[in-house]
Amino acid sequence: MAKSELIVIIEDDKDDQDVLRDVFRSLDTVYELVFFEHGNDAYNFLMSTSRKPFIIISDINLPKMNGIELKRKIDTTDYLRRKAIPFVFFTTADNRGTIDSAYEVTNLQGYFRKGLLMEEIAENIRCILNYWSRALHPSF
Repeated sequence: MAKSELIVIIEDDKDDQDVLRDVFRSLDTVYELVFFEHGNDAYNFLMSTSRKPFIIISDINLPKMNGIELKRKIDTTDYLRRKAIPFVFFTTADNRGTIDSAYEVTNLQGYFRKGLLMEEIAENIRCILNYWSRALHPSF
């Protein structure tokens, strides 16, 4: 089955967006990255595109609609739920309460701490990509 070459990233911090662009470039990936600063904008894009992204990578702490609210909205929207797009959090929010909440209220596929060093961020992204590139996905 062909894999999508589109990755949706929801990250409101411009510096973190730049770091992620650099990381993906350093990993020599073939993915097209589409960035959104708000959960609402990402949701609207997902609803309007016929493409099925390879994965959604989201921060938790976002303005307007936080990552948990976005994931919950995706899970309750039949059109998006049926696309079965893997969704992971990539965030600095690493306290136990936030992690527990993310898994309790959503059908989450992963929760990763961003890290502070470029090497750590790159290793986490590499791990995410390797896992989901090997995982089997529904064809609808």
